[in-house]
Amino acid sequence: MSEVITEYRNENTKDIDLLSTIDMVRKMNEEDQIVAKVVGDVAPDIAIAIDMIAKAFLKGGRLFYFGAGTSGRLGVLDASECPPTFSIDPSMVQARIAGGQDAMLKAVEGAEDNFEQGLEDAKVLTDKDVCVVISASGNPKYLLGVLEKADEIGCATIGITCNSKGRIAQEAGHVICTEVGPEVIAGSSRLKAGTAQKMVLNMLSTGSMIKIGKTYENFMIDLKAVNEKLKDRAIRIVSQIANVSNSDALASLLKSNWEIKTSIIMLKMDCDADEARKELKKYGGVLRRLINAESAV
Repeated sequence: MSEVITEYRNENTKDIDLLSTIDMVRKMNEEDQIVAKVVGDVAPDIAIAIDMIAKAFLKGGRLFYFGAGTSGRLGVLDASECPPTFSIDPSMVQARIAGGQDAMLKAVEGAEDNFEQGLEDAKVLTDKDVCVVISASGNPKYLLGVLEKADEIGCATIGITCNSKGRIAQEAGHVICTEVGPEVIAGSSRLKAGTAQKMVLNMLSTGSMIKIGKTYENFMIDLKAVNEKLKDRAIRIVSQIANVSNSDALASLLKSNWEIKTSIIMLKMDCDADEARKELKKYGGVLRRLINAESAV
């Protein structure tokens, strides 16, 4: 077994059970402040991973997250939030957790040690996809099985870990290692390690979606307006980008079945929804490219 940094004892929190509640909270917060700096230190590695994923998307590939325990749940969380945020098909970003669906709500004993299940779960991959394995310790046999199958079929692999000495740091094609140090409670990697992983996953999915044109400036232009809050957000987005009143934005959205990009083009080009969709299609659905082209005319 390789050295497991995530199991080390934190010298700064040895007396945490003797502290007052407020001092306990402050101590935890002090440790959490380490996380953002460590993630920032590996920004170049995160950027490389984003470009890998975006390139795969543009070629029809998919993004798969694999993890066990907390890491697996974080992967499922990130994947599940991509369709409503960016209006993508759920198949484009997927997640698998050791132990299956049951492991989302409770621990499944021995799941992370099941190499064969990792091999089996990774059969979903193709050589067009990107496989991201997530583990604080970097040692689950389940993930080693995933990586073996991915390598066998020529699928690009990315390892997210908090332990540079873990196995996936050696086995993954590209590695993002956020060594946040010992946890407040020894071995409880749902704390700093989990926070670091959540930050990295946010960057991977958001960054790759930005790269393929799923945003305009910092607006969420591909969101699905499925409730009142999101409909209100859609109105504000259309109003600000098209520089029209909220009432004009709403009218356009109602005519386009709440398609934000279509509504913006309808207003900017004074056309109907079908014509706006055709114009967007010419530019691969990337609003920025179409607006720039129109501005250049």
